[in-house]
Amino acid sequence: CWLDGVLRAKPLETGIVNGMDVIGWNPATDKYISVKYNATTVAEARALNKEILQAEVGLPVDSSIPVIVFIGRLEEQKGSDILIAAIPEFLEENVQIIVLGTGKKKMEEELMLLEAKYPQNARGIAKFNVPLAHMMFAGANFIIVPSRFEPCGLIQLQGMRYGVIPICSSTGGLVDTVSEGVTGFHMGSFNVEFETVDPADVAAVASNVTRALKQYKTPSFHAMVQNCMAQTYLERTGKEVGGGSSWARVE
Repeated sequence: CWLDGVLRAKPLETGIVNGMDVIGWNPATDKYISVKYNATTVAEARALNKEILQAEVGLPVDSSIPVIVFIGRLEEQKGSDILIAAIPEFLEENVQIIVLGTGKKKMEEELMLLEAKYPQNARGIAKFNVPLAHMMFAGANFIIVPSRFEPCGLIQLQGMRYGVIPICSSTGGLVDTVSEGVTGFHMGSFNVEFETVDPADVAAVASNVTRALKQYKTPSFHAMVQNCMAQTYLERTGKEVGGGSSWARVE
């Protein structure tokens, strides 16, 4: 690529992160969630939305249990195989996990096996389901993003919009958009080779999920929820300016 020489000669000091649809993804107006909320009412609404989510996917209904979600493609780039290998390592904690996504059949089958083995704690939904994705954001406490690499990512932005704390790998745009201890938890970078799952990556997921769960319901946890919901995002206005797109910051 001819840009290689240009960028090496004069490296970029800034980049542009993904923009998100802040109208469609807004917990105060979301048509898919039962109890709408804002930063002031998030705690009470989360408990109610969590119970609705648990009932929807067939998990034991208990708003006191922390819920982790994964929403995305079931493929190596997204680290789905790492997550599947790590789930048994942290399900000894008092936690529930819900995975929503489609992709490689092997991973879909492995999710079903995990659900059968841990019926009180795990659910795998191998389908594309927009309403359920919104319900998961409204009812979950954490969203896990174990990508091997990620140019930017939208899922962590959508999660923070709903006050869901990201537990993410330290790569690409996840580093740019999630601040350790402020708006989320970083797990470090993962092995980018797709052929095998690195045991060190599995251990990193398990240990950092455990680390995040220790903060659940503490003052630090509640502060992180507020920090997440206070983030601002770039939204595409749709106006074409000189052949390009115009962008506006939306609070």
